[in-house]
Amino acid sequence: MDRITAIKSFVEVAHLASFTKAAEKLDLSRLQVSRHVQELEQWLEQRLLHRTTRRVSLTQEGERALVRFERILNETSALLAQSYIDKTELSGAIRISSPIGFAQTMLIEAVSVFLAQHDKVTIDIHANDSFSDLVEQRIDVALRYTNTPDENLIARPLMNIGSCVCASKHYIEQYSQPKSPADLAKHKCLVHLAHDHWRFVKEGQEHHAKVSGSLICNDVTTILAATLKGNGISLLPYDIARTHMEKGLLLPLLTDYQIATTQLWAVYLSRSYQTPLVRALIDYLAERWDGDIVPAYQNPLISG
Repeated sequence: MDRITAIKSFVEVAHLASFTKAAEKLDLSRLQVSRHVQELEQWLEQRLLHRTTRRVSLTQEGERALVRFERILNETSALLAQSYIDKTELSGAIRISSPIGFAQTMLIEAVSVFLAQHDKVTIDIHANDSFSDLVEQRIDVALRYTNTPDENLIARPLMNIGSCVCASKHYIEQYSQPKSPADLAKHKCLVHLAHDHWRFVKEGQEHHAKVSGSLICNDVTTILAATLKGNGISLLPYDIARTHMEKGLLLPLLTDYQIATTQLWAVYLSRSYQTPLVRALIDYLAERWDGDIVPAYQNPLISG
């Protein structure tokens, strides 16, 4: 028995809940896939799948085996991918999903360098602040801000990204600076649709502020533009605000309060990581972003 091939068959059946769909995906016959799973079950002396005429589902032993088999496939593909990369020029297309603001700053800078190094590679960026469905949208790698990555996906941490409360110099000259989170209730705040509660920590004590204002938006780059125009106070990811703060266009506020950081992850389906291009890109991003992006006054980091 070719156990790697058998493992691939089992993993696809587990993910797709169908022998027929797994066979189509692997370009095998349904009978071949069924035999592969049977041979694995005989080898392990465990039943891995419940089979009925209507559905296929994992047994408890199958759930445990799936985790380990995915690790085996990832390690095997990593070895093969590295060997391929060492011998062959990278080529092909890869589809990446990313938050809009991050795509316009950090990601496009990194991708530009990667493409310059590999002129036979095409990268398709899907910029979206909502989580993409990797299967439906055929996403190879999704970059996600989260402290709780999806357990159904493979996730690799890339870095921590801090947040900062800021406003333009013009706004501060008009309305003064808030001295505490409670003062935000007296100010015009630029509110992200998903984040109208801002959380702060000072000396171990939490402070919460429910913010409101004349502008609500679901895009951080639009909020950034409004902040630069003096329309109000915003809470922004530090990776998109940093350059403007360094130029003095945005002023940091409430700097004696800590704001929870968020992790950036590369998430992908187990089979995506088997391609040399996906492996090479994730390794490149991890190496390029080897360091957290947080304001100096936010240290030590607080994860929330």
